[in-house]
Formats: sequence, structure tokens, C-alpha cells
Amino acid sequence: MASPSPRNSCRPAWLRRHKHLWKNHHEKVLILGVNGFIGHHLSKRILETTDWHVYGMDMSTDRIPELLDHPRMHFFEGDITINKEWVEYHVKKCDVILPLVAIATPSTYVKAPLRVFELDFEANLPIVRSAAKYGKHLVFPSTSEVYGMCHDEEFDPENSELICGPINKPRWIYSNAKQLMDRVIWGYGMEGLNFTLFRPFNWIGAGLDSIHTPKEGSSRVVTQFFGHIVRGENISLVDGGQQKRAFTDIDDGIDALMKIIANRGGAASGKIYNIGNPVNNYSIRDLAGMMLDLARQYPEYAAGAAQVKLIETTSGAYYGEGYQDVQNRVPKITNTCEELDWKPSTSMAEALKKIFDAYRGQVAAAQALVD
Repeated sequence: MASPSPRNSCRPAWLRRHKHLWKNHHEKVLILGVNGFIGHHLSKRILETTDWHVYGMDMSTDRIPELLDHPRMHFFEGDITINKEWVEYHVKKCDVILPLVAIATPSTYVKAPLRVFELDFEANLPIVRSAAKYGKHLVFPSTSEVYGMCHDEEFDPENSELICGPINKPRWIYSNAKQLMDRVIWGYGMEGLNFTLFRPFNWIGAGLDSIHTPKEGSSRVVTQFFGHIVRGENISLVDGGQQKRAFTDIDDGIDALMKIIANRGGAASGKIYNIGNPVNNYSIRDLAGMMLDLARQYPEYAAGAAQVKLIETTSGAYYGEGYQDVQNRVPKITNTCEELDWKPSTSMAEALKKIFDAYRGQVAAAQALVD
């Protein structure tokens, strides 16, 4: 483990006054949304590599069936908006709190913005308050979307401006709800809350969304494209697919999260971390090309890939008139690498190959969804 970064001596005065918060007791980790993309990968890693207990809540278990019988996995089927007493009890019981329940699909931002606000902000606020009340380490998922249409070449968690579009573009309600939560958490931190905010930049991997969902815009871009390839459907490139994203392999992301949870020496307390891979910055059109090239190398996918054509569409036709996009989104990860002794190591080609390998046994089921 690298020695603590000198940056740690620059932590805010209010946090230096609360050195008692830097303890490293992590026997019990509460993961709300444990069946989600990040939740199930994180739970698996914790159970495989530590002696920590996972207390998890979710409304379903399709991603975690093999974890349910683990002696250190304590699962409760529930809803954070309904089972509030269970949540508060377990915030009090556990050491580290990860509220991972959120709507994070662009089509929903546009079509049902109030649902996004109600779940992503309102339903999570009582959990934040409970973490403050009981003196827990809150590890909260912010998002790369908080930067909005920031003009910086690299998005800096400490200095970049957060720029969103007009009110008549409801696409920005996700960004705004998450940004407001970041500010509320920072405010609680000024009153003693031990917190870390992490901003995932386009984490990809098996289990991101269901490949069995044929509906346009219902899942995120890698899964969407993958589902189209499996079913031999055309791929729509929104506004030509020129917009770029920095893609991050889920295992690299979980590596960083594990270091945040361990929080050795309190290095992660009071910090905001971008977790992404600036090297894997590709346009959506490039992504489609890479995925089609890779699919042709697999007998399970080649026939479907041969039927796929790239077609251009507008964001209005694909998502709805309330959509607006970001042309480039590259994370600055200097503080993440230095303070957590972490760096992303998985190339784009490796990350995509892992996804194609993971779904080889599900191709027939996904193909059956063709309308």
C-alpha cells in the first residue's frame, strides 16, 4: 500500500476536527440496491476477498442467486421507499452505507422526470440523514452526469463547473438531483458526516442491464448495442454517434470502491472521486464498430452481427424532445489514483471481450425476443 498522499493533510478543517470518524471498522457493509449492476459486482468481490458481512436490500435477486446462501450475505427483499424502518435499523447496525438505488436510464429522464427526482433524491435523503445521525461512513454514488455540458477537457471533481441545459430539457433532472444530493452530503459533512462521493464514468460489464430488453432507450448504450447484435437488429446512432464517452471496466471500478470502503487512514473521508478510465475515450460510432468487429469473431454472435446495419437517428426521435447530449466526458482521476493507490488497467478491447464472453450462453434466449 502506498504511503498516504500529502493531499490528505489538506482535508477540510471540519474533517480534521473529526478524526474519530477515520476508524477502519468495516465488518458490516450495507448495500441498498444489492441486485443492481454495481451492487452485485461489489457484493461478490466483498464476499470473495474479505471477511466483511454484506447486508443487502433489493426488490429482486436475478443477479445474485449464487450469493444468497453465503454465510456472510444477509439479504432482505424490500423497497427503500416502503421498508424505511428496516433501512434505518441497518444503517445504525452497519459500518459503511452504500445507497445504490437510483434510476439511471436517459429515456426515463426524458419521459418520467418526477420518478427520477422522487427516487434518486427524495427516497435517498432519509438514508443520508440516518448515516449522519448514527455516525456512519456514507459512500454515495454521485455521477459523471453532474458535470453536465462542462467545457473542460478533463472533468475535475474539485474545480470543474457543473453546467446543465434549460428547464425544458428534462434530461437534466438526473444531473440536478444528483448534484443537489452531493451538495446536501457536503453540507452534512461540514457538520461531521464521514462521507465519500464517487462518480462512475460509464462503467461497463456483464449485468449492466438486461440484454433481453428489446425496447429502444430502455438500457444503456453497451447493453443496447449488444442486444441489437444478438438479435440481428439495426443499431441506431443518435445524432450520428459522434459524442464520446470514457468507458470503464466494472472490475476496475470495484477495485476503487473497495479501497474507498476500506478507507485506510481515513484517506477517502470528505473526498470526491471520479472513477473512470480516460484512455478508453471513444465515440459511440467507434463503440458500435468495435462491438460488431468483436461479434464477428464468435460463432454465437456472427450470424446476428452480419444482419446489423448502422443507421442514424436524431436524439428527439430516439429519446424524446427533452433530450440534450454531452459531446465529451473525460474524467480527471489524479486524486483518485494518488489517494487510493489505484489505477484503471483494463483496455476497451478487454472490457468488451469480457461482456461477450459472459453472455455466450444466453444468445438463444435474447434472440427469441425479436418482434
